[in-house]
Amino acid sequence: MHLATFLHEGLVRPGIIEGDRLLPISDVADMVEVIAAWSGRPQTGTVSLPLSEVRLLAPIQRPGKIVAIGLNYADHIAESKLGTPESQVWFAKTANTINGPFDPIVLPTVSDQTDYEAELVAVVGRGGRHLTRESAPAAIFGYMVGNDVSVRDWQKKTPQWLLGKSFDGHAPTGPWITTADAIDDPHQLGIQTFVNGEIRQDSNTRHLVFDLWDQLVELSKVMTLEPGDLIFTGTPGGVGAATGDFLAPGDRVRVVIDQLGAIEGECVAETEG
Repeated sequence: MHLATFLHEGLVRPGIIEGDRLLPISDVADMVEVIAAWSGRPQTGTVSLPLSEVRLLAPIQRPGKIVAIGLNYADHIAESKLGTPESQVWFAKTANTINGPFDPIVLPTVSDQTDYEAELVAVVGRGGRHLTRESAPAAIFGYMVGNDVSVRDWQKKTPQWLLGKSFDGHAPTGPWITTADAIDDPHQLGIQTFVNGEIRQDSNTRHLVFDLWDQLVELSKVMTLEPGDLIFTGTPGGVGAATGDFLAPGDRVRVVIDQLGAIEGECVAETEG
């Protein structure tokens, strides 16, 4: 099942996508509420909207937590000229980074080193604390396509990556949530990035150094994972930082993941004021 958050006639609503139409979910205003109350397909009314007449937004508008793992594909580790980490390397992205799946990616005036990172994003459902590898799969509600947009010079300014990872709108996600029961194995998904139609990243989630279940085990030792939390699971090799080929105004960045769809945004220069 595909669940989306959409804007139509001035109202933001969650809904179910069926083919080329969208069915608003009844009596619920927020996707996190849908996830927290999940017991199967939610109730919809008689309204059915053409997808072409709505604007798809980020499925989770205001997640409680956005956590992301770094250095989690061998080829990305190699191009970063760093060793394979013995422990998982985690950082946070702040909620202001959330951006729609087809909205512009703003390039900040304070840097000329904005980069793309294709990522499988897991959406927490049941969540919990002290998960095991056996219990971890049941903690996940679904999956999305994500782009961990990164401002490299700001990322490298300090040992902590928070500022370089937390510019406004630098976490495009979507285009919808694909529920976990619709995916046979999240560790067997092709993942690609295209910039202006040129392929830059081309890998598969089977190449994760720490797989998603290991990630959930580690995170849940520290924090309670809650409905609507987002986990960015790592990016493969081919990022712009490896070649110095950073994003420029007018570039179009498209991220595609098997079975989950694609997101695409045009890069625009920040306007001050």
